[in-house]
Amino acid sequence: NSATRHELLFEHLQTISTGTLNILESAYRHAGGTKIFIAGSGLQFVNTGDPIKETDEFSAMDVYSVARIHAVYAARYFRNKGLQTYVGYLFHHDSPMRKENHLNQKIVNAVKAIEKGEESRLSISDVSVEKEYGFADDIAEGILHLVQKDEVFEACIGTGKAYTIQKWLELCFTSINKDWMDFVDTNKDFVPEFKRLVSDPETMNKSGWQSKTGIEELAKIMLHYSS
Repeated sequence: NSATRHELLFEHLQTISTGTLNILESAYRHAGGTKIFIAGSGLQFVNTGDPIKETDEFSAMDVYSVARIHAVYAARYFRNKGLQTYVGYLFHHDSPMRKENHLNQKIVNAVKAIEKGEESRLSISDVSVEKEYGFADDIAEGILHLVQKDEVFEACIGTGKAYTIQKWLELCFTSINKDWMDFVDTNKDFVPEFKRLVSDPETMNKSGWQSKTGIEELAKIMLHYSS
């Protein structure tokens, strides 16, 4: 379900690249005073494992990043033409609205099923991978905060804190008094897209916004949600 696999090249071109251009051109022609927010991604930067800033170099190493980079340059082009375009570089964030193809939600759903006795095993790749565990509500507030600024137009919107997938497993399984190792199969031959992906949200923090929801609270929110 990785968004970076080559088979999604033209889908990303249509939805991210062309979709962004359609929005920007429409606003430029018909609603010049509109503020436009474009979502970037932490995945489109060179990633050494250190916290990523919005001023860091881009890296077009996969089809998803290619599309995101194109969208950012489109936003910059229209900004130079007078349109108020903002880019927020987003990192991993979750909510109970996530579909099950997202790993964190997959784990949450499996834990709920195991608690009911409906499922016994969960297959996961590399539990040592570190990423952010932001709450989508906080990130949405960050987006709204950014577009209200007149001096900052691009920023990383993230928690600035990275945790392993194992940490998420421990939190979720502890909630039902189980040991995750008794229920999870790992693939040690799997090569992850990154070992650590974390933001440096200094620009947003200095402007008055920061993520409020920690990983423990996020786990409780997702585990206790009833659809």
